[in-house]
Amino acid sequence: MPNIKSAAKRVKTAAKANLRNRSVKSELLTYRKKVEAAIAGGDKTAAFAAVSAYASKLDKAAKKGVIKRNTADRKKSRTAQAIAKMA
Repeated sequence: MPNIKSAAKRVKTAAKANLRNRSVKSELLTYRKKVEAAIAGGDKTAAFAAVSAYASKLDKAAKKGVIKRNTADRKKSRTAQAIAKMA
């Protein structure tokens, strides 16, 4: 338990940020699963739509600082490679 007022505030702020970050990461996982399902299903148009939405979510997460920029770029690249292998 923090003794200093500013430390107590930081604990509350960190808890809120943790909740928000967990929510965003969970959403990213959901979108990734949708992409993998679309690729496994072999439907190219659905896969393109899913990858587009996933890339958008990755960019937003990187912009907010939930994940690093390179991590977002790497994940977008790998999904694009998986789509290319479908062809």
